[in-house]
Amino acid sequence: MLFREVINLISITIVENDMGDQVETPVKRQVFADKKSVRQNEFYQAQSTGLRADLMFVIRTIEYEQEPKLEYNSKTYTIIRAYDKDGELTELICQGLVNGVM
Repeated sequence: MLFREVINLISITIVENDMGDQVETPVKRQVFADKKSVRQNEFYQAQSTGLRADLMFVIRTIEYEQEPKLEYNSKTYTIIRAYDKDGELTELICQGLVNGVM
């Protein structure tokens, strides 16, 4: 398996600003991934629940820390499903965001 695509896994940290408001701050972490086509059954399962499976990436399980989003080619995606294949590799099924909304 070739891990030649660069993605940014995005976690959300809540910090307090100067006024005492809690603000969500994205924290990006770069990893290498293998881009795959979304399998037909994944596509239809996502559609049956009102989601749209756009992309799938495979990364090393040890690198995934339950991040809810990722960035690829300057576009942000929500991770709608993470599947641990064999303890070493994890598939991330992603849905694209438009203006920050699914």
